Amino acid sequence: MFRWGVLSTARIAREHVIPAIVASENGVLSAIASRDGERARALAEQFGAPHAFSSYEALLASDLIDGVYIPLPTSQHVEWAIRAAEAGKHVLVEKPLALDAADIAPVIAARDRNRVLVCEAFMVIYHPQWIKVRELVRDGAIGRLRHVQGAFTYFNDDPTNMRNILALGGGALPDIGVYPVVSTRFVTDREPLRVHASVERHAAYGTDMYSNVHADFGDIDLTFYVATHLAARQVMVFHGDRGFIEVHAPFNAGRYDHHRIELHNASHTEATVFRFPGTQQYQLEVETFVRAARGGADRVFTLEESVNNQKVIDAVFRSGTSGDWEGV
Repeated sequence: MFRWGVLSTARIAREHVIPAIVASENGVLSAIASRDGERARALAEQFGAPHAFSSYEALLASDLIDGVYIPLPTSQHVEWAIRAAEAGKHVLVEKPLALDAADIAPVIAARDRNRVLVCEAFMVIYHPQWIKVRELVRDGAIGRLRHVQGAFTYFNDDPTNMRNILALGGGALPDIGVYPVVSTRFVTDREPLRVHASVERHAAYGTDMYSNVHADFGDIDLTFYVATHLAARQVMVFHGDRGFIEVHAPFNAGRYDHHRIELHNASHTEATVFRFPGTQQYQLEVETFVRAARGGADRVFTLEESVNNQKVIDAVFRSGTSGDWEGV
């Protein structure tokens, strides 16, 4: 069994990824690390991990660990992904991996130098609903895809939450803006050429709190908005000349809505519903990661894909400042 270590006791680890590791068929939770040793021990005991460390360095130095999951604040992702790779560990690092596409190059170098697997944790590409959307679009179920529309919003006004702390990499675009981009790129296997965006920043926090984005893929347009201070909503729609596909809970299926997509015909008189009840996308993610780390041919989200995705977010920020179209 693949032995996992987790750097920090972050909420996403506690609520999603650690339970996925515990439930997985090919991995075990071996250790938790925290700068607060008591918190590490408490979380390790809660999930049955046999080891707890009071520093991240100690976990990385341990021969009890094959790979690590890193859910630290965004501003620390690159540093600790590199340090974990240099320690010879496989690395699954929470998104976004970086705050600038150029910062990913040293991570790629560390991956290659140490011959380990390093992946950004985009769980959505492992969910069968997204694999089905990709299949339907590629098979021509909606004809020629012309437009993709998306939204991802929530309301969080807690000043102590990292999503509202600029120095930690907070903001809507790093936290959730990556999802409409990555899912569109995944479905179409295309890259946008340029973007135009408006970006509104919070007066007190300085983080981007609302962005409205138009990404030009040549003959496909993606338009979406994301926000940290709007009522919770998620949706993605892929619109073609022979129909459209609506993904009702594209990123947090089971929380925002059921695991389902709807394929509508051109006249909107018929719809086929595809359901994926009980899917655990985080479990699929960690199991796929382990198989790939062991040399399997499973598709994972590569660091090269991370660079391309971050280039889009970088361009959105530039456009939000300039007010002009910015090349990706």
